[in-house]
Amino acid sequence: MKSFSRKLLEWYNPTNRNLPWKKTNDAYKIWLSEIILQQTRVEQGTPYYLAFVKQYPTVKRLANAPLDDVLKLWEGLGYYSRARNLHFASKQIMQLHNGKFPETHAEILQLKGIGNYTAAAISSFAYNLPHAVLDGNVYRVLSRVFGIETPIDSTIGKSTFQKLADDLLDKRNPSVYNQAIMDFGAIMCKPQNPLCENCPFSSECKALQLDKINLLPIKSKKLIKTERHFHYFVLYDSKNIYISQRTENDIWNGLFEFPVEEVNDQWSIDNSDFIKKIDPQSSIINQPLSYKQTLSHQYINGYFHEISVKKLPKLDKSYLKIKKSDILNYAFPKIIRSYLENRLIFIS
Repeated sequence: MKSFSRKLLEWYNPTNRNLPWKKTNDAYKIWLSEIILQQTRVEQGTPYYLAFVKQYPTVKRLANAPLDDVLKLWEGLGYYSRARNLHFASKQIMQLHNGKFPETHAEILQLKGIGNYTAAAISSFAYNLPHAVLDGNVYRVLSRVFGIETPIDSTIGKSTFQKLADDLLDKRNPSVYNQAIMDFGAIMCKPQNPLCENCPFSSECKALQLDKINLLPIKSKKLIKTERHFHYFVLYDSKNIYISQRTENDIWNGLFEFPVEEVNDQWSIDNSDFIKKIDPQSSIINQPLSYKQTLSHQYINGYFHEISVKKLPKLDKSYLKIKKSDILNYAFPKIIRSYLENRLIFIS
C-alpha cells in the first residue's frame, strides 16, 4: 500500500495537466469545475468553466441569477440536471451557510447534486481534508494495478474500491494524492492505449501481467438505449416564431423547443394534432429536415417541419410567441441548436 502511494507521488507533476481549477483552492470554483466535468471531457468543459467563473464569480451571483440564464450559459454541455442542481445548491449555500461554501465533508454532501466523489474532491482540493476520491479514472487505475474483477457498478464493488482508495490515501497531503491518481488515470492509465511501457507500476500491475488491461474495470450492467422520435413544428411569419418550454420530468427539463409531437416511426403529418390547430390552406409546409442527437441512454431523432404563414395564429398559453431575432436568447437542446445554426433565416 505504501509503495503504491509513494510511486504515485513520485510520478506526479502538477504541471502535467495545466487546468485552471488546479490553480485555486477556492471551494466555489472547485465545485463549479467538478459539476461541469461530470459526464464531460476536460476539453469541452474548460471553456464552460471559464464562462461560469466570469459570469458568476461568487455563489451569491449564481444564486441570484434566473435559472433560464444559467441554463442558457450551460447550453450545449448536456445533462442539464447538473445546471439546475448547481443553481439550487447555490441557493442552499446562501440560505444555510450565509453565502460561504461549507467547509466539512458532511455539509458539502448535503448540497443538491453532490455525491460521495464530488464531496471528497471539493473537501480535499479546497480544504486538504483526508477523503479519497473515487471517479472513473481511479476505478480504472485501482482495478488494473490490483487486478480487481469485482464490477465497479455493484454494491460490493463500490464498497471494495472505496475501502482500497481510503487505505491508499496519503493522509498527510490528500489534495496532492487525489490529484495525482486522477491525473495518472487521465494521462497514463487511459481507457484505450494506456502507456504501460512507461508506467511506474508495470512490474506489479496485475492486469498487465494477466493480459487483462482491456478487460478492466468491469461493469455488470449493460446500458440499453431507447430510440425516440420528435416532430418539431417551426411555425413562423415574417417577424415572429413560436417556441415552448419543456416542464415535464424528462430530458431537457427547463429548456426551450419548438411545438413538438413525440410519436412512433409510423407517424404521418396528415394526422398531426398540431397541424389541425392551424390553417393548412394558408400555410407553406416544407419537407422536414432531420437531425439526430445521442444521449447517454437515448437516441433522439428530430424532424423539423417549417411552416410559413402570413400571420401567426393564436395558440394556447403553453406556446410563447417571440421575435425571430431573439431566438438565440433562449436555451435549446443541442439538436435544436444544430438546426438553428444551419437555418440562418431564423437567427438573422
